Amino acid sequence: DIVTRLLPSFNAPTINGGGTAFLVRGISMRGLGGDQVLILVNGKRRHNTAMINNNARVGTAAVPVDLDLIPTAAIERIEVLRDGAAAQYGSDAIAGVINIILKKDDSGVTSDSSLGQYYSGDGTTGHEAANLGTTLGDGGFFNLSFDAKSQEPYDRAGSVQGRFPNLANGQPDPRNSQRHGWGEEYGLGRDRTASTAYNLELPLQNDVTLYSFSTFSYRDGKKVLGHRAPTDITALVGNTDGQPYPKGGQATREVKETDYQFAVGGKGQVANWDWDLSTTYGRDKAKLYTDNNLNISNGPDFSQQRFHLADETFDQWTNNLDFTRALDIGWSSPLETSFGIEYRWEKFELGEGEPNSYNYGTYVIPSGQYAGRRPDPGLFSVNGTSPEDANAKIRHSGAAYVDFGLNITSQWYAAFALRQEQYNQDIGETTSGKFTTRYEFLPGYAFRAAVSNGFRAPSLAQNAFSATSSVTQFLGGGLTTTARTKQMRPDSPEAIALGAETLKPEKSRNYSLGFTAEPIERLRFTADLYLIDIDDRILQTGILSGTKVSDILEANGLPRNLSGQYFANAADTRTKGIDLVLDYSQNFGEYGSAKWSVAYNHNKTTIRDLAETPSALSSLGSGYVLFDRQQQIDLTKATPKDKWIFSTNYRLDDWNVNLAVSRYGEYTEGNNNPANDRTYSPKWITDIDVAYDLSDNVTVAVGANNLFDEYPDSIGIVPWAGTYEYGMFSPYGLGGGYYYGRLSLAF
Repeated sequence: DIVTRLLPSFNAPTINGGGTAFLVRGISMRGLGGDQVLILVNGKRRHNTAMINNNARVGTAAVPVDLDLIPTAAIERIEVLRDGAAAQYGSDAIAGVINIILKKDDSGVTSDSSLGQYYSGDGTTGHEAANLGTTLGDGGFFNLSFDAKSQEPYDRAGSVQGRFPNLANGQPDPRNSQRHGWGEEYGLGRDRTASTAYNLELPLQNDVTLYSFSTFSYRDGKKVLGHRAPTDITALVGNTDGQPYPKGGQATREVKETDYQFAVGGKGQVANWDWDLSTTYGRDKAKLYTDNNLNISNGPDFSQQRFHLADETFDQWTNNLDFTRALDIGWSSPLETSFGIEYRWEKFELGEGEPNSYNYGTYVIPSGQYAGRRPDPGLFSVNGTSPEDANAKIRHSGAAYVDFGLNITSQWYAAFALRQEQYNQDIGETTSGKFTTRYEFLPGYAFRAAVSNGFRAPSLAQNAFSATSSVTQFLGGGLTTTARTKQMRPDSPEAIALGAETLKPEKSRNYSLGFTAEPIERLRFTADLYLIDIDDRILQTGILSGTKVSDILEANGLPRNLSGQYFANAADTRTKGIDLVLDYSQNFGEYGSAKWSVAYNHNKTTIRDLAETPSALSSLGSGYVLFDRQQQIDLTKATPKDKWIFSTNYRLDDWNVNLAVSRYGEYTEGNNNPANDRTYSPKWITDIDVAYDLSDNVTVAVGANNLFDEYPDSIGIVPWAGTYEYGMFSPYGLGGGYYYGRLSLAF
């Protein structure tokens, strides 16, 4: 949320489809996916999450870095390099680089405590952020941070028109007009997270400095899943005590997650070269559970309703050695020279769930509407990982780079970087390059330009992840259907039978042209045009369903009545846009001072070429395509086409006011039926924070996010569930206004 409010090209929808997307935000930058942005902490690569956004609508198929697990109390500043920088920092820095710098304070204690809730009276959130700094050795520092958040859920479901059968006298069941708690999945889940971090530097002998930093987080998240109708099998299958869920089942998904990053290194100088040697290890492990769920195929004993679904673990170990020096080459300015090597090892592991979460029992329903039917295998909402789907994949890579920069004249600067990477498996090697230049044609006025290419290997999770869950699809007219869908590994027999192939790396080309001006003191303006072409983007296919698909899946050992999806190199895309930033500082003397900022981003993604539908799919009929219309619109129109941020910070004596007004442009939720597309109009979102210094040590503040309680356009609801009135996702959330109070201490 911090980055979203500061950077117009960055978006992170609060709610973003199903699966674990309620915890792992589907971030996008310059219209590209979260795993096409390189995240650094103190200049060192941050590991990705273990939870892939497989059921997300924005950034689907991505495995981003989970920014929410970096404690805000530890952050000193955030640096953003928006140009493609794969040649300098890594092959996946296609959309740019976000570098999070941790605090280096060597004295003092600070604390920020806040409490707030949504205007509707729900979603109560408490947040504590504390930081301690102290000296370490002679000239070093040790900085320790703690961050804890308890966020309760909110629910934005509307009234319900139920689907209970008529009464014996033929009259409608009065429960049809009552809500009965249906649709509680339409909102934000519970999130309880505790994080800590440290950052230290210790000067040693011979001008060598030891440094280390680490973050550690534990998160307990819970989200209500999709509700089943009162006519669903979960409402009508009974036992000796009656129906387990007489109003239709509604399960929950729970995630217990442990995440850490540990880095240690040294830096110094040898033979006039600055050197930096480091090793960084990161791990994210998520244990997935479900509650209020049933495996009806095991019979009428419904005593077990809580199940362990799976363990998802991602490990990353990165080692770097870098050298930097300004070389005297006889020119009017030195040649800035850097080179280095990197070795990275990664592992993704998908661990199986408990047997009752996926097995296929022998129970046959003896009577009633479903008499003679054998229920589907596994749980009615989301299945656990079976032994056949459980697996682990390991990858390692090596890289070397060089980077040169030179002031050719006092006004003209040029730089060139080259990076060679070698992967094991079938990925092979790649070369990435970047050329950038800047020319100051008048004092304070300059043009700049850059051209680069990049390369992103398929993530291990994209190759290894597999799961079965129930996916909601819109049919129009307020109607939905639920498809039991298996996300298939691309190398699995069932996926290959439906046309899947080995995933290839994505390849990118990035062009930018910019202008910067400082016409007067304290006024700065920048404008940057960019164009990013990506070939072989890895995306999720549409839901492949129907009798012919069911036959293929059954022939490969899977149950009938199942749909399928897999990840594929589905499209070549072009993203083009512009970033504008204007900053101005004013001093009003006795009336205080103000900092003004205007930032704007416009971007548009188009599909240059679609991969051909494999013959295994096209032979099933004209309705089968690799990448369907809904997936195409989600890729090109699901994020706002433009975004404005107008902000000011005004300081007068002991008062400090921050005001930000953001305009989110039009976006569209696509559907395979054009008549069911939902296009949402632009909205203005206002955030305000008013703080007062009671003393040098104590500050109190009140504020509001979304001050005027704006929601996306209302386009109707699913009648029987009362949900989806504001759509499946929104760049500014579905909760409306949120107000809070904060107490800050500094000693």
